[in-house]
Amino acid sequence: MTASERILQLLDERKISQKDFSDKTGIPQSTISDWRKKKTNPASDKIMIICKVLNVTPEWLLSGIEEDGSRGNRTDYYVIDKESDLGELMSAYSDMDTSMRNRLMGYAKALLGI
Repeated sequence: MTASERILQLLDERKISQKDFSDKTGIPQSTISDWRKKKTNPASDKIMIICKVLNVTPEWLLSGIEEDGSRGNRTDYYVIDKESDLGELMSAYSDMDTSMRNRLMGYAKALLGI
């Protein structure tokens, strides 16, 4: 099953119209129709907004692999929205030098009692 087939299946299951999906994602209705008629897939720059609107992971959308690993191995990485609290934390962490990162990790472990 392709990414567009998974999207269209979810839209059908959740009774979301192409117009509503278009309004929420900013993807033109004609493009969504092309996914069904011409068997095309969404552009890569639209994947994250599609995932956010449908509340699915990029892994599931692109591969069909469930987050719990039931159709494959659990991933060893995260996909994080840069605008989220965790995204901001990751950005700040990336800007830190090694000493600052070690201090932050020590503090986090102390908070967790590790």
